[in-house]
Amino acid sequence: MPFRYFIKQLLLPPGVLLLLLLVAWWLRRSRPRLAGLCFALGFGGFLLMSLPVVVQWGAKALEREPPLARDSWASLAQRADAIVVLGSGRERGDLAWGEDQPTGVGLERQRYAARLAKASGLPILTSGGLHYGTPPTEAKLMADSLRDDFGVTVRWQEGESRTTWENAAFSARILLPEGVKRIVLVTQAWHMPRAVWSYQQAGFEVVPAPVGFLGTDNARPFGGWLPEFKSIWQSGQLMNEAVGQIGYSLFYRGGDSTD
Repeated sequence: MPFRYFIKQLLLPPGVLLLLLLVAWWLRRSRPRLAGLCFALGFGGFLLMSLPVVVQWGAKALEREPPLARDSWASLAQRADAIVVLGSGRERGDLAWGEDQPTGVGLERQRYAARLAKASGLPILTSGGLHYGTPPTEAKLMADSLRDDFGVTVRWQEGESRTTWENAAFSARILLPEGVKRIVLVTQAWHMPRAVWSYQQAGFEVVPAPVGFLGTDNARPFGGWLPEFKSIWQSGQLMNEAVGQIGYSLFYRGGDSTD
C-alpha cells in the first residue's frame, strides 16, 4: 500500500511537477532547451495550482450534487435509514492529543453528519480502514470523535476499506443484511459524484449530503489570482478526484475496485 501510494503521488500533480523541476535541474547543462521546457512546465503548473480561482473553476466541474436543504434535515428519516460518513485519512500522532486524529476534512464531514443525525434521529455508520496498516481504523477514529466531540454514538463501523469502491462494498456487507438500503451519504462535494455512483453500484439508494464546497466565490484578494500554498493542496485533491472519476468509469463498472 505505501509503495502504490508513493507512485500515485509521484505521477499526479504536484508530484509530477516537482519531478519536472528535478529533471530540469539535472539537464540544465547537457540539454538546456529540454531543461527549460521542463522548468516552464513544472513552474507553470505549480503557479496554476496555487491560484484560488483555479481551485474554484476545477471544483465547479466536479461538484455536481447540490447541497442538502437545511429545512429537509428533520425529515431525512422519511427518505433514508442511516447516515454513512466516509473517512479521509488521519493526522499521525498529534502531540496535543497523544494519538492519531481525524483530518480537518474528516472533522468537517463528522460535524455535518452529527448535525444531520441529531436533526433526523438516523443512526450513523463510519467507513474507513487502516492507514498504512496502522491501527486504529479511520472508522474508529471518526466514531470516537463523533462520540467525544459531537455527542453522537455511532452504531456501525466499517474498518476494512481503502478506497471509495471498498467503502461502498464493505458498507453493503454490514447494512444490507440489516435491511438498510437507503442512506444519507456524507463526503466532500467534489468527491460526492464518485461516492454516490459507488454506493449505487453496491445496491444502495443514496441521498447525497455534500459538504466542503470549493466551487463557490473564493473571497480572496484580486478574485483569487494571487498564489496561496493551500490552493496547491486543494488543486491536487481535485486533480486526484478527476482521475479517480475517469478510472472508475473505465475500469470499475461491474467489477471490484483495487484503487
